[in-house]
Amino acid sequence: MPTVTLIPGDGIGPEVAAATRRVVDALDCGIEWEVHAAGLPAIETHGSPLPEHVIASIVRNKVALKGPVTTPVGTGFRSINVVLRKDLDLFASVRPCHLYPGVDSRFESIDIVVIRENTEDLYEGIEFEQNSREQKKLRGYLKYMHGYALAPDAGVSIKPISVTASRAIVQFAFDFAKRQKRRKVTLGHKANIMKFSDGLWLETGERLAVDYRDVGFEAIHVDELAMGLAWIPNDFDVIVLPNLYGDIISDLCAGLIGGLGLAPGMNIGLDYAVFEPTHGSAPDIAGRGLANPVAMILSAVHMLRHIRMTSAAASLERAVEKVLADGHHRTADMRPTREPATTDEVANAIIEAL
Repeated sequence: MPTVTLIPGDGIGPEVAAATRRVVDALDCGIEWEVHAAGLPAIETHGSPLPEHVIASIVRNKVALKGPVTTPVGTGFRSINVVLRKDLDLFASVRPCHLYPGVDSRFESIDIVVIRENTEDLYEGIEFEQNSREQKKLRGYLKYMHGYALAPDAGVSIKPISVTASRAIVQFAFDFAKRQKRRKVTLGHKANIMKFSDGLWLETGERLAVDYRDVGFEAIHVDELAMGLAWIPNDFDVIVLPNLYGDIISDLCAGLIGGLGLAPGMNIGLDYAVFEPTHGSAPDIAGRGLANPVAMILSAVHMLRHIRMTSAAASLERAVEKVLADGHHRTADMRPTREPATTDEVANAIIEAL
């Protein structure tokens, strides 16, 4: 029987995680759960938001299903998501954005997959605080080497983009497109402004595209991409982006399909995979039964496919589709016409539809 590391998280995480676990257990497909705390509960019990035994569990089981977690501001703790992706080399973030029948949208059909490089770019966390000793040294270097007078009160973030990471994620995107019989890969960039970071990203993508002539390819400025998604989203299929752009554009695409409450996500590496909803921990509604569990349940669908439980995955996705289409069980974020459904009511409806 496959064992999956389950990380409930914090905020609304434990609620949507519990709902998802009940739904998956109702499939009776033999999943065993190994539950570990991360985020705020782990700080209270272990002094760290991501204890080492949590990483060890994922390494042992190869697969994790994770709820949203909060990274405390101003405490010195790094983002849990960033640490997971770096430590496990989960270099590919895959965020499918599929519009299901019955969900309110300005469009009739959306089926876009955003693939985001997960390990570098501005999320590397190389920063210089304003007026700090390190920033002062940087100002001197920039003045000497480039003639640029950096203001003393400027904060600075460094944006590393490597050929190695760019090649890995663009190749992943092309292979994904071929495997899923997708028609086109769109590479977003801002190489006209950032010539040595985005320029390298663009050049790497264009070189790889030559080896995938059976898959359509285009490269466009990321601001043009954002406009196109808001205007004619069906022109896009698979979109590959560096870390920061991918984070922003995937949320934009979630808005096309009914919001973050319906947007699943997965973080994939060569050895490990972590599946999680795109949304955050929403502490303002935690414990009130208001959270939409569908994004995490759909993340479980992709997890089941990943571990080759394709029949169970298909059954679960059909049940979610049925509940969304009938419109009788909608949480508040889906703008229901009647009293909003609770987290557990949505899960119960999906179980009944199995």
